[in-house]
Amino acid sequence: MCETAIIPGSIAGCASVRLLRSSLLLSVAALTLSFPMTARTARADETCQSPYMAKITGEEEFVYVWTLGQEGVGDGMDKIVTVDVRTNSPTFGKVIDSDSVGGRGEAHHGGFTDDRKTFWAAGLADSKIYIFDISTDPANPKVIKTISDFVEKSGGVTGPHGAYALPGRMLIPGLSNRNGDGRTALVEYSNDGQYITTHWMPTAASPRGAAVENVADGYGYDARVLPRKNVMLTSSFTGQDNYMRPFGELIKDPEALKKFGQTMVLWDFHARQPKVVFNVPGAPLEIRWAWGVQNNYAFTSTALTSKLWLVYEDHDGAWKAEAVADIGDPASAPVPVDISLSADDSTLFADTFADGVTHVFDVSDPHHPKQIYERKIGKQVNMVSQSWDGKRLYYTSSLLSRWDKPGEDGEQFLRAYGWNGKELTSRFAIDFTREGLGRPHMMAFGSTKLYSD
Repeated sequence: MCETAIIPGSIAGCASVRLLRSSLLLSVAALTLSFPMTARTARADETCQSPYMAKITGEEEFVYVWTLGQEGVGDGMDKIVTVDVRTNSPTFGKVIDSDSVGGRGEAHHGGFTDDRKTFWAAGLADSKIYIFDISTDPANPKVIKTISDFVEKSGGVTGPHGAYALPGRMLIPGLSNRNGDGRTALVEYSNDGQYITTHWMPTAASPRGAAVENVADGYGYDARVLPRKNVMLTSSFTGQDNYMRPFGELIKDPEALKKFGQTMVLWDFHARQPKVVFNVPGAPLEIRWAWGVQNNYAFTSTALTSKLWLVYEDHDGAWKAEAVADIGDPASAPVPVDISLSADDSTLFADTFADGVTHVFDVSDPHHPKQIYERKIGKQVNMVSQSWDGKRLYYTSSLLSRWDKPGEDGEQFLRAYGWNGKELTSRFAIDFTREGLGRPHMMAFGSTKLYSD
């Protein structure tokens, strides 16, 4: 979801989630640039962002929240909401700007270009991508270009799931295709918004030379690069026919329940060539590479099986994937959605949507994570973003418009905390419903210092 998962709604409660999870597990069981690597690999401030981006050297000044429009709430449109997080500012913890895009297309994920001058924000329903100018006035982002022909240019990819910075390019993972099923691709654009190429995910019918552990389902979700090893990882979720359906309908459709991802793909990054399709059942979502120069591994979480997975290079140079911990109680279907790995690779935060809890793991031994803390953030919680120094964390509530909990359980918020290594302490909270803003999803950080001479 830094992104989405299967979510419970309070209409049917945890029983429905367990039914969905059980049905999907049965389905899983039944399915027995080529351009030189740049030297500029400055780390990002948000630890889930691309290593090709320039970083904020001090504290973040703004949090940009890509927000789903909600009918009957404010103008009902998708928008970028800018929150002031400058500690000594008179508007600290307040919304200082809101820029709507003129429609409602299921705002979801986004990302900065490598120079951080623009922010690309994508919609899952309408497959539009909005490019915001951030550098001119970081406190007041403005749309400067809209990509409306993503489906046509990409050869039929739909549901652009965010944007990941490469040198001079943006990598757009798709979730679906024109047919609405799960087969999808990675799409590349230049930083000025020109289409470059499409790389389709491997399938059983077209593995594209990859070794397949169990099944190649062709689904997509996240994409992250470890430049010094020339590898890229992708994960998998489900197609548009599923993620745009009301949750209550979805769990009653046995055929739809079979159509969720159970793979991660390891790629030769420069060649954009899939090498291995790992068997990772249960819808693996966000991917977080370790930052340490000797740490050749990444974490992900599986929404349906509540597992923390490790993808790592062993002593012989072979890459492997294995489940290393439970996130919450899998029997209660907590639904892990987003994770965030600290810059020193020692601490991992994992949010579970169903119970609104953030779980904190000591992952200093990545093969044996240990939960050290947990806190209930809200009645539902989705995204988590932490500062590069690890002292501040931000949480949002919305997953997908038709999967969020209804009524009072569907509270919509941005909540900020301090972290001292042992516990979270509240800094501020914004009620997005009360403010007439909508459903907050993805967060990114901004600073005027990035653009000063």
